[in-house]
Amino acid sequence: MSTDLPILILKTGSTHAHIRERLGDFEDWIGAGLGASGAVVLTHDAQTGAPLPAPETLAGIVITGSHAMVSDREPWSEALVPWLQRAVALETPVLGICYGHQLLAHALGGEVAHHPEGVEMGTVTVQRHATADDDPLLRHLPDAFAAQAVHWQSVRQLPPGAVLLAGNHHEPHHAFRVGPRAWGVQFHPEFSAEALDAYLDGLGQTLAREGRDAAQIRAGLKDTPEAASVLSAFARLALDTERNASQSHVP
Repeated sequence: MSTDLPILILKTGSTHAHIRERLGDFEDWIGAGLGASGAVVLTHDAQTGAPLPAPETLAGIVITGSHAMVSDREPWSEALVPWLQRAVALETPVLGICYGHQLLAHALGGEVAHHPEGVEMGTVTVQRHATADDDPLLRHLPDAFAAQAVHWQSVRQLPPGAVLLAGNHHEPHHAFRVGPRAWGVQFHPEFSAEALDAYLDGLGQTLAREGRDAAQIRAGLKDTPEAASVLSAFARLALDTERNASQSHVP
């Protein structure tokens, strides 16, 4: 029987009902990516306000995306800030995705706001920087890789001391690390092309108002296995960190 601590999916929102009914929700997609490593995965819905487990009782934390906006400073979201600060201080591995990426940046002193150029949506190319060559989470990725993206807000200023790991022409802050074990990724490693295609069903008019063509975005969708591999890489890293910590305490 495994003695590994669990990885917690911190759920900060849900996908649309029509997508959820057919494809599942954010935590299902993330859990599938993490579970391939054999990790024990738990989910906590942050919007309920229920007490959070202590970070030191977790092998790792993954913060989901959300349709909320970090800049709205909703009470349930702001309540996560000191908990995330403690998790990072304790060096519990953390991975923030989209909203989670932005919330992590906000919690650690960065700035989050609407992107001045509007939405980034579709299968996009992300460039990995040389700073990621020795990064424990992203070093396995190629210099350029395809990833799914959909976001109106962005990390406009990184937290103090953050290391920028990846970006592209629209979003310079697609990935960063703070300290040895806390990462934010603006792209969605958990999204399939099918999931993003389902999002496009209801966004045609919204995208048109921003000068984007939903049909063109849809035509460019493809699966993104390299970006998806970030989830299994995080799970392995979290479990290895926890096992090494456990062994270091064995007399």
